[in-house]
Amino acid sequence: MSLVGNLEDLGLGEIMQIVSLSRKTGILSLCSRGREGSILFRQGQVVRASSSTYQQSLGEVLIQRGVIDLAILRKALSRQQEEGFRERLGVILIKQFGVAQDVIEEVVREQIENVVFSLFAWVEGTFDFSVCDTVETVDGTRMDPLQFMLDQGLNPQFLAMEGTRILDEKRHAAEVGDPGEDCSDTDISFDLVDDAPAPSSLRPLAVRQPLVIVDDDGPTLQALAGGMRENGYDVHSLARSEDALIKVDTLYRSGIRPTVLVDLIMPKMDGSGVLGGIELLELLHNNFNDIPILVMTDYHHADAEKRVRDMGYVYLQKPRRVEIGASSALDGFLAQLLGEVRRAESGEGPSQEAENFNLGDELRQEMGEDGDIPETPATMETAGGLSLLRGMLEELNNPDLQGGVLLLVLRFASEFLNRAIVFTVCDNLVSGAGQFGISGGKSGGDEKVRAIHVPLESHSMFLGPYRSGQPATFRPAPSSIDSRIFDQLGGGIPEEAFIGPIISRSAVIGFLYGDNLPEKSPIGDTETLEIFLSQAGIAMEKSMLERQLYERAPL
Repeated sequence: MSLVGNLEDLGLGEIMQIVSLSRKTGILSLCSRGREGSILFRQGQVVRASSSTYQQSLGEVLIQRGVIDLAILRKALSRQQEEGFRERLGVILIKQFGVAQDVIEEVVREQIENVVFSLFAWVEGTFDFSVCDTVETVDGTRMDPLQFMLDQGLNPQFLAMEGTRILDEKRHAAEVGDPGEDCSDTDISFDLVDDAPAPSSLRPLAVRQPLVIVDDDGPTLQALAGGMRENGYDVHSLARSEDALIKVDTLYRSGIRPTVLVDLIMPKMDGSGVLGGIELLELLHNNFNDIPILVMTDYHHADAEKRVRDMGYVYLQKPRRVEIGASSALDGFLAQLLGEVRRAESGEGPSQEAENFNLGDELRQEMGEDGDIPETPATMETAGGLSLLRGMLEELNNPDLQGGVLLLVLRFASEFLNRAIVFTVCDNLVSGAGQFGISGGKSGGDEKVRAIHVPLESHSMFLGPYRSGQPATFRPAPSSIDSRIFDQLGGGIPEEAFIGPIISRSAVIGFLYGDNLPEKSPIGDTETLEIFLSQAGIAMEKSMLERQLYERAPL
């Protein structure tokens, strides 16, 4: 997991909550108005902090407090240098100069707190959290003696609440004109959402059961939130995993146990994949295992479904995006959802229908003749395909999309194909990047796909679409390379397959492959899918370049 963004969009307290709940080890770097700061986490706990605006060394603080004198500090620094900076200054003072360990820890703890509290005033600028294997960096102390590090970390939840309280007090003092308060380092007003629970005597009585719905698809999220509100629920509708995690944590700490409905197919927090729902589910499971959670998706992903069920959660098949506008599909799903939510809240297991019933497929079969729901992908064009295409193209042009291009391509492909794979082209090599519908087996579907690497100019099914630059629907006549690909994917050889090149600036940067396995049905009309692919190339290349630049950027 990595997080990159603006402090205006996600405050320091919220970032610390996410890292704490995910129990990650890494470095949070902040930059604001020419100032630089960093907070280091080990397993979600704060162990070190530094700031260009908080210039005070450990030795300086110890001298001010009368714990050591300047001569001892000079000797300790000399020993540290002679020993190649293998140990931190505090350890040397404890082992070789008889300074009490609890005194060192108290000073270091206080200094870390003060540095972190000062960073809460930075409410504009950028942040970047990068995961690391370890933050034991004595060499870092050598390079920057102003840093402080604890073996036992500090609780980020406490730091977030206290940092906000201190900032609020400074703002209030500035408003009333208290000359004793200096707010020159404070940018603008800042509120951490629901940091501390209100006193029980002031908390309003909950008349509705809280429900958190997480879905990155706007129309679906709006429709489900409206429907559940009509059924008496206090709905918190959120489009991003990180926002949902913060909301659940906020409610939980205030004594509220919400029910959570998570969409399976969403961008991950760092934009690196499409199973953001699994990522969020695991974080919720590890931190709030006593709240009811349900998972929904609009197309099958065998590996993810198994992981959901292995964790003991209800799994629901929701209508596809093109179907959500049909009242029959929405009403049918809301009825099923309402029943499963109530079962989960009462501690009952999922109904047999939830385990065996594919609502979307049933509605397509039952109502296709009436024309409300498209019966097959082939009829989607006339039953809302163009409308769906317009919506997907609007999302594709969203400047905040970032790493979600792969997700959009797979989501749109799911309207036409039973399973699909996005391949990227780099250095004349075709490599698997993402998929849906690939069965697990001994290795997961994602692992199967990422293990596929084919030379671009080899005799494979990609060669024709690559040279022509045109999509193709064809009956496979597998070469030796194609046979290995089909063996890797499993399920046999399809009756028909589709390959569409993804092109940017006249160059092929990827392919979308799809088929209808395990069914033997032919592939229907793919015209709108081809239109979407023609527009996805530029956005996909931009996303890939941004990720490459980010990965190569020095910390």
